[in-house]
Amino acid sequence: MKSFLKKSGWSDILVSIVFAIIGIFMIVKTDAALKIISYILGGMFIIIGIIKSIDYFASKGKYDFYNYDLIYGIIAIIIGLVTIFCSGLIESMLRIMISLWIIYSGLVRLSFSLKLRTAQLNMWSVSLILSIIMVIGGIYMLFQNGALVLTVGIIMLVYSVIDLIESAIFIKNVNELLQ
Repeated sequence: MKSFLKKSGWSDILVSIVFAIIGIFMIVKTDAALKIISYILGGMFIIIGIIKSIDYFASKGKYDFYNYDLIYGIIAIIIGLVTIFCSGLIESMLRIMISLWIIYSGLVRLSFSLKLRTAQLNMWSVSLILSIIMVIGGIYMLFQNGALVLTVGIIMLVYSVIDLIESAIFIKNVNELLQ
């Protein structure tokens, strides 16, 4: 159990580093970031759609109402095209998805800080403050309709730094939490 929890902490650190890199990119290259993200997501959907469509025809060779690969493929291709050509929509969706992730992560960290308090560890108050900041930042981003890519990048960078600190606290105290 201890090794699983430590691996989980290290994977959180990896996710935080990726978020930090994306956040920095969004701060430095605000205009290009949205287009690049839209193209990458759209391209991924189109590729998945093409693969699913090919799988349908290669495996069945006929229409089968129980096989949804063709429908899945067509929908994925349409989503990919919309993603590429409607980057403003992607900005809104990305803002919502990231803000919900930050709120969720902050609430998980809030629960973790209460466990630290129960275990009578000194770092619980720092963990509590950081988790509250994460939740507030996520809520702000969720309801701020005019949030620019720059704001999203800054919030992602702050989130990743807070999450790195929280993950380090978690890894350091995993032994005490299991007692």
